[in-house]
Formats: sequence, C-alpha cells, structure tokens
Amino acid sequence: MSNRINISSGSPFEDTFGYCRAVKTGNLLEISGTVALVDGEKITADDLYAQTFNIIERIAVVLEEAGSSLKDVVRTRIFTTDISKNLDIARAHAHFFGDIKPTTGIYEISALIAPQYKVEIEFTAWVG
Repeated sequence: MSNRINISSGSPFEDTFGYCRAVKTGNLLEISGTVALVDGEKITADDLYAQTFNIIERIAVVLEEAGSSLKDVVRTRIFTTDISKNLDIARAHAHFFGDIKPTTGIYEISALIAPQYKVEIEFTAWVG
C-alpha cells in the first residue's frame, strides 16, 4: 500500500503493542480505540459523559491532522465497562454527532486497559 500513512500519538504503548493512533489509506481513516485523559478532577472515573466528551474532543484534533473532521466520521464503536451509563455516553456523543449521525454501536465489556477508563471509542472517517 504505497498510499498508507501511519499517524502516531507518540504514546510508548504504540511500540509496545505494535500499533499507531490512526492509519490513512486512500480516503479511509481508521482511528484506534481511544480513552479519556482522566485527571481525577475535570474528568473522573465515574463520569462517563466527561470521558466520552474528552475522547471526541481529542479525536477531532487527530482528524484535522489527517485532513478530515468530525463531519467526515462515518462510524464510531463505543466500548464501556458500564452500559447502565449509556445515556450519559449518548449525550456526549450526540453533542458532537447529533446532526452528522455516523453509524455506531455501543458494547459493554468487562474491562479496559486500566480501571479509571470506562469508555473507549474507535472511529472510521472519510478523508476527501
């Protein structure tokens, strides 16, 4: 794939796991699962709205770096350790995507990489 571009976040986990933040091939952009920057104050382990909001804000920057934007997102995949908070997650998702309406799925899983993370989202976008 001569038109493949790997976009790194600079995280040491990228080398440990053998992945990158995003991969752009042609007009397709796939973004790895992303968790919030939980700081214990503004974004806490029990606030799934804030975690979701933070994730999408941060991914907006990645999209721009790749020549895309939130309006070009065609799919999100949301993983959570607490499906009972799905309306909090949905409210944050709708804040950004209420008019865009990408396809999506929300899945409850047993755990994420660390206990403070309750939401992880993957994104697929079009780069035109």
